[in-house]
Amino acid sequence: MSLSPALIATRRFGLGTRPGELARLADDPQGWLANQIGAAVPLSGIQPSAQRVVALTEARQALREMKQEGNKNTDAFAQLKSEQRDFYLGDVSARLQAAVESDTPFAERWVWFWSNHFTVSIARPLIAGLVVPFDNEAIRPHAFGRFADLTLAVVRHPAMLLYLDNALSIGPDSPVGRRHDAGLNENLARELMELHTLGVDGGYDQDDVRALAKILTGWTVVRPGRMARYLDAEPGTFQFAAIAHEPGVKMLLGKRYAPDGEQEGVAAIHDLCAHPATARHIARKIARHFLADDPPPEAVTALENEFTRSGGDLAALARRLVALPQSWSLPMTKARPPEEWLIAIRRAFPATDKALPRALIGALQQLGQVPFAAPSPAGWPDDSAGWLGPEALMARLNFASAVAQRVRVAEPQTLAERVLGPEVMDESRLQIARAPSAADALALLLVSPEFMLR
Repeated sequence: MSLSPALIATRRFGLGTRPGELARLADDPQGWLANQIGAAVPLSGIQPSAQRVVALTEARQALREMKQEGNKNTDAFAQLKSEQRDFYLGDVSARLQAAVESDTPFAERWVWFWSNHFTVSIARPLIAGLVVPFDNEAIRPHAFGRFADLTLAVVRHPAMLLYLDNALSIGPDSPVGRRHDAGLNENLARELMELHTLGVDGGYDQDDVRALAKILTGWTVVRPGRMARYLDAEPGTFQFAAIAHEPGVKMLLGKRYAPDGEQEGVAAIHDLCAHPATARHIARKIARHFLADDPPPEAVTALENEFTRSGGDLAALARRLVALPQSWSLPMTKARPPEEWLIAIRRAFPATDKALPRALIGALQQLGQVPFAAPSPAGWPDDSAGWLGPEALMARLNFASAVAQRVRVAEPQTLAERVLGPEVMDESRLQIARAPSAADALALLLVSPEFMLR
């Protein structure tokens, strides 16, 4: 049975179907998606990252001073952790609520894709209070702009500079390096090439990693105190510190970069973003995320060509994705990760309880996807196998049963057609009809292939 274009638009590209939405979109679902391109709405009420960096730095400095004085104040340390946790919980709750209420769910999904592509994670507790400001300040304003501009915004953001340690990377032959016997940190350079631009098969080697690390020395975050006064910059923001930058010529991917301070890094990032390997890598990731774990080669090629033709214009890339024939013909085989699945549930059952997003964070912990807690810079897995193992399915069934006990639905079969379309498979329809109670029927609906796959 072929799926309606409206259903494909809300499931494959959105965050789940609202009751009655399929009928409203029936006339022009592709136009509905196209109209969202460029509409990455900033989250409101999120404190700027600079203020968070300053507060965190000052608190950590106070703790260090107490420790030096022999004052092991565990209460102060607990308070610091509690403040970071409160920042994180409040920010993530706002982000979840915005996704549930969004009238531009494709734009929201597009932002979430890039947030995962450029992962920062609370696996480094230092940046727990920065992960959503990172999403708000670096990703959202550039998600439909140029890929190079997005990448530069990401690399310059305090969350990324701290997460991948570039804020502490010192050129060995720089004034700071010679004075303090400090050295390079290659983490950001390696992930920038392996994960963010060229891809693991992008043709670079360890010499290129080291060269890029040297190019990016001096890209740091201004902390309060003498450093801020010396650099004459706002504490908590990005700053290029020339005294920490490695001097001399660097060779990256066969190209010579003459000494030019911060502009070496800007030029190198632009070159990486324009590299043919980057076009292939980004095209594959987008096709795998939106279309299939093993996307059709012709779809990948079309996206790759659009990336190259447009000079990395992400709005043009999104329009090309929506226009692909495969976007409207492929079966729904992609598993919704837990975060998307819970948002789809909330969109199917609009709630007025504004505190519920915090409850969702606890549920996501049980389901294995705490927001911004990816275990590595590679981000969360983007294949179905990563989310539909036996234990994961049991966790979803338990959660669906708990939801079904709280949500009263008189006619689950009618609801199934309103949010999943009339194309509900006969097997799912039969299971829902034979369920011993409305609650059981609703739980089966939530774990049906039609609800868990996109």
